[in-house]
Amino acid sequence: MESLWLDRESPFTSDSLPDEKHFDTIVVGAGITGLVAALLLSRAGQRVVVFEARTLGAVTTGNTTGKLSLLQGGVLSALRGQYALRVVQAYMEANKTGQAWLTQYLEQQGVPFQRRTAITFATTDDGGQRLRKEAAVSRDVGLDVHFSRDPGLPFPVVEALELEGQAQFHPMEVLDTLAKDVRKHGGLIVEGVQVQNVGSDRPLEVFTRKGTFTADTVVLATGTPILDRGLYFTKLEPNRSYAAALRPQAGTKIPQAMYLSIDAPTRSQRTHPTPDGELLLVGGYGHTGGRATSPKKHLDDLLGWASHHYPGAEVTHTWSAQDYQATNLMPFFGKLPRGHGRIFFGTGYNKWGMSNGVAAALSMTSDILGGQSDWATTIHHRVTSPQGAFQAVRLNAGTAKRMIEDKARVRSNPEITDETRPPEGTGVVGLYKGEPAAVSTVDGKVCLVSASCAHLGGLLGWNDADKSWDCPLHGSRFTPEGKYLEGPATHHLQKSVGKTRD
Repeated sequence: MESLWLDRESPFTSDSLPDEKHFDTIVVGAGITGLVAALLLSRAGQRVVVFEARTLGAVTTGNTTGKLSLLQGGVLSALRGQYALRVVQAYMEANKTGQAWLTQYLEQQGVPFQRRTAITFATTDDGGQRLRKEAAVSRDVGLDVHFSRDPGLPFPVVEALELEGQAQFHPMEVLDTLAKDVRKHGGLIVEGVQVQNVGSDRPLEVFTRKGTFTADTVVLATGTPILDRGLYFTKLEPNRSYAAALRPQAGTKIPQAMYLSIDAPTRSQRTHPTPDGELLLVGGYGHTGGRATSPKKHLDDLLGWASHHYPGAEVTHTWSAQDYQATNLMPFFGKLPRGHGRIFFGTGYNKWGMSNGVAAALSMTSDILGGQSDWATTIHHRVTSPQGAFQAVRLNAGTAKRMIEDKARVRSNPEITDETRPPEGTGVVGLYKGEPAAVSTVDGKVCLVSASCAHLGGLLGWNDADKSWDCPLHGSRFTPEGKYLEGPATHHLQKSVGKTRD
């Protein structure tokens, strides 16, 4: 699967691996957080390089729905359930700051975006009650929201909450512009360089697959931290969700707002202008990363919902994305523990990375350059609620239980041999010479790799939508050949259990 945003001729070409070995700041990850941070530091006169393990925007930013909204489903009322109002207000100020910075930047650079009304809708009475709670907290933090019973959707709703003046855009056009601007200010962006570790001595040693570099500061903008210091993988739950672009039949009236359901399963939609007419983008039907029996069924359910309400629409693209939600619901950003104040990170944006990611970059770079904002100070000094602590215990107890169950399950699965050849598009796990192994067939190619995640050894499962091996513990993902895709792992899968066969 490939997203609408990534299916294009990219104007971006990677810089070559630099001969110089020391930089003021090394940024890890070329998504929205990484490139905004790199730009701000480059503007300040720093020598900056961005190392991206894959390609520009390859992970979350290039697979987002491209919404920039302060109305965020049920996020605010959920936060209010754990924090004092001043903390929720700080969260909103962070998002307002991120949104304002990005829209102003796009206007200055001439990058197209569309102003839209954001609408959260309920289709059940329970959802309506949650919506009213969200409205109350939204007003408490200064949002001018109002209710509607007819938000313009082709199906009935119980109630809808609206906020005007939000934005939508093509996320890769945003990254292209940021990348060009980073280079204009002397920064480098190098694709295909996976950072595997960062030292603690001064200067910081940054270990990559293509050599070791040093920096005064390091910014980790990798979705989830690739360093285990602070054990953030135990405080984050990976969530995988699905999206599709559809070309409606001629004459179909497409709702023009940005929509999101407050009821489960999540359903999202927006429009996207193209030279051949507007496309309808739908999304949602998510699940915990690595834990769905059939991710493809979630995608099929999304497409079925869209087909039911927009009959005859042609599907042009389908894709998926992975986001991380903190157990205490508040994004993490700032100084990484045991980084001596010189390693920074941002994570846990909970599907609202276009505003939270920019806010995190603004805060981290301000900290690096000697400043800070009131909203960041309030967020940094929050106290985790008992509910947030309980959710962390629940998450990790579930992870431990899953490890035990998977170890028993793999021993009961059919044994894998050199003759194992799963049907096209499928993968199986089992013991091969006494060790957990994973075998898949994609495009006629059979690959045998270790079934133990390169992070902490979780038993991988087959993702039948993306054709990848996904870890149910902390969300690391790998290609059928075992190459790293995303998550807290920093290495490819071991192939010592066998060999790749054509």
